[in-house]
Amino acid sequence: MKIQTLIILSLLFVVSCKCNKINQNNAEMEIVETVLISKGNLYGSGSEGIAKQNTVIENLSDWERLINQMNSVNNVSEGFTETKIDFSKYAIIAVFNDAKGSGGHTIELDISKTSEKTLVTVKYTSPKGNATTVMTQPYYIAKISKQDLPIVFQ
Repeated sequence: MKIQTLIILSLLFVVSCKCNKINQNNAEMEIVETVLISKGNLYGSGSEGIAKQNTVIENLSDWERLINQMNSVNNVSEGFTETKIDFSKYAIIAVFNDAKGSGGHTIELDISKTSEKTLVTVKYTSPKGNATTVMTQPYYIAKISKQDLPIVFQ
């Protein structure tokens, strides 16, 4: 009977230690404030030449190059909340999915940080049921405060 009690107490101790570590890790994660620049779809059937990618833009020339590439078929930047970015204070997170054969595909981002890194969690969603049969390429562009931490996509 004493051995069973000892085993049960040992298991409880191990389980409670793991739970505390998980709670401590969650407490260390801090949500990063973002400003949505734009999210939606490109409709050039891939003609814009933008591959599936997760990218960080930290200077004006890369930002202008991306805008020009996105606008190569349709004037997408016309719907952006802003295009003039102060890159001494901000960075841009831009995520593009592959071109899709139907509509209804979207991208969402959750951005948080620890003392060691900024974590960008990318969530791709697909339509459920019937969708339009137009070629689309989902994208998501957000602005965050410039940080010294490495940015990691997940």
